[in-house]
Amino acid sequence: MFDPELESFKTSIDLRAYAASQGYVLDRKESWRGSAVMRHPNGDKIIIKRDADNHFVYFSVRDETDHGTIIDFAQNRLRLSLGALRKELRLRMGRHVENLPYPPLLPTTKDRMKVERVYGRMQNATVHPYLEGERAIPAALLASGRFAGRIRIDARQNAVFPHFDREGLCGYEIKNYEYTSFSPGGTKGLWLSQETPDDDRLIFCESAIDALSYAVLFPDDRTRYASIGGELSPQQCELLRAAAAGMAVNGKIVAATDADATGGRLAEKIREAVGLTGRDDLTYVLHQPDGFKDWNEQLKKRPNRRVSAQAHVASIA
Repeated sequence: MFDPELESFKTSIDLRAYAASQGYVLDRKESWRGSAVMRHPNGDKIIIKRDADNHFVYFSVRDETDHGTIIDFAQNRLRLSLGALRKELRLRMGRHVENLPYPPLLPTTKDRMKVERVYGRMQNATVHPYLEGERAIPAALLASGRFAGRIRIDARQNAVFPHFDREGLCGYEIKNYEYTSFSPGGTKGLWLSQETPDDDRLIFCESAIDALSYAVLFPDDRTRYASIGGELSPQQCELLRAAAAGMAVNGKIVAATDADATGGRLAEKIREAVGLTGRDDLTYVLHQPDGFKDWNEQLKKRPNRRVSAQAHVASIA
């Protein structure tokens, strides 16, 4: 039966503020426009979103049974009767001051919530057997600040690369030995490295593995990286433009695409995206592998690759 008061609790009380009153702290580095990650000193990690009905909803990364609305959140932690729970939450109604530290959460579709729920339970991959052994990506690069939180590992030991659009996490690539897939229900955006205010160069590659390979081959601590994950969709064209427009004054945009016809077409789309920013100060550069199909092939075939890959890490970390 529909209960107006319970419905009001679900939509009117910012679950982030209520979670903060229970000891949870917002992790701003892992949060984005449509998702808030909060951590508790006891080790619990929750992800809070707004669904299509405008309810604040959450799930715990630690416990698959711990999810739902603010009603479930409070009952699972306080173990109150429904009557006592109503009294507890009535005290929170109208306390708008608690909402001030948090930007609005954009409503999220069920497909996106499913994507984030699965992704949220994966671990950050500071080491990865496939990336290190098969792709020659050094562990020190995976653990560096530039790529922190941008490579994860799932229960099947796959390498997972998150894609972002304007609203936040929208899907993820999955890679392993002779295996490539994309998150069910997800859509492609851009895979992005971490950014710093001092960055003056943005590298666009066709895959996240190529971007990591480029970082090994041409280390630079003022460079950020992005990839599209294969063929370019119309939605990604705007994301390319926005990423280029977000660069500092006199920034350089590098199309580091594969040395084939597909790479050439993508490079032209990147050039067009730079032009659409309307910024004359940005420089566009095409950089393709010489004698190799892509940057990971060049990395794997480099002499003394393991020693050389480790030597540059200090400048990236």
